[in-house]
Amino acid sequence: MKAPERMRPSAFKACSMSLLILLTATYAVTASAGAREQAKRIHDRIAGVPPSAEVLDDMESYITGGSPIEAARLAMDDPAFYDATIKNFAAPWTNEAMTPFVPLNDYTATVIGLVRDGADFREVLFGDVLYVGDSALGLPSYSPSNNTHYEELEESGEPLQDALQRVNQSTFNGLPPDATAGVITSRAAARAFFSAGTNRAMFRFTLINHMCSDLEQVADTSLPTDRIRQDVSRSPGGDSRVFLNNCVGCHTGMDPMTQAFAYYDYEYNQDSDPDGALGRLVYNTVNDIDPETQSRVKAKYHINSATFEGGYVTPDDQWDNYWRQGANRRLGWDDALPGSGNGAKSLGEEWAHSKAFAECQVKKVFKNVCLRPPSNSIDHNQVSAMVASFEASNFDLKQVFAESAVYCAGE
Repeated sequence: MKAPERMRPSAFKACSMSLLILLTATYAVTASAGAREQAKRIHDRIAGVPPSAEVLDDMESYITGGSPIEAARLAMDDPAFYDATIKNFAAPWTNEAMTPFVPLNDYTATVIGLVRDGADFREVLFGDVLYVGDSALGLPSYSPSNNTHYEELEESGEPLQDALQRVNQSTFNGLPPDATAGVITSRAAARAFFSAGTNRAMFRFTLINHMCSDLEQVADTSLPTDRIRQDVSRSPGGDSRVFLNNCVGCHTGMDPMTQAFAYYDYEYNQDSDPDGALGRLVYNTVNDIDPETQSRVKAKYHINSATFEGGYVTPDDQWDNYWRQGANRRLGWDDALPGSGNGAKSLGEEWAHSKAFAECQVKKVFKNVCLRPPSNSIDHNQVSAMVASFEASNFDLKQVFAESAVYCAGE
């Protein structure tokens, strides 16, 4: 809720930092290159293709008028920004190989749509949101059992900025609305990270892709071990020290949170469809009882239960964020949230409202636009300022692309 009649200190700080970005960017434009050359560089950074003469003229006018951010936003009107820049930006998040060389899918399309619409990008981890191709294009209907809809959309050559429509994910994939969680419950993510295994892959790759940390970077051996599942040996190789000094570091935080995914699985025929190309995300509702667990919990949560029978037996999808204590408080959890809940949606909200999530998106955009990670104190100050601006713009990722392009085009 906004404070009445006056701007909150945090918002004032964010706006001040945004103003600093604009002033710095304007200075960079006038100091390092002519306005027309600067406009071309910005367009190249944003869209990866040359601008038309008319667009270049308009961008130059914005820059000479002291509005380089507006020039960068104009460059985003080029279809290549969505068809190439954003698609290749998001595609590696959709598969374990982390390669961009994959067809368009529901995960990537949803990221593209959220960016195009200037939506609150935090929805990417908890919204009942999906982007599909315009029905007027004559595409095959969206199917939760294949990727044909998106592959034919891509092959059609229609600009994605015009072709994508926002819909409720729950209407199309059959999940209850409260079981949807943005791209976490997309078909592409389910195929990559919910298939086989124990659903820990979804935790790990969401952490990598949206919090910019792998498990080794967040390991903490100081937390309670009471929620570590039965499939984790307490004495690997006969040495309990390996468990206490290594395994504990990841599992104490991971296992209580991956409990949120206990009702999800990706089902496919391993004999006729070993790659899962025709599989689908499934979810146990209150009426679905797994015969192996005698509960809504998927059988995969009891895999290798004899490894350590005294370990935790997952009874439901209630998760707790143990990382709100210990070293990982540094990830900046939102005090307005309880730090616990049921299911993927509330866990996605926990992640998306963290400071680490905002910082991660900014760093990824910076690297994508500047073709390098932040590398010195000036870069890191710029990233901090852009995080504040990202928050002040209601988490509009286009603002981050614009500010990154202006900053790096001055190099």
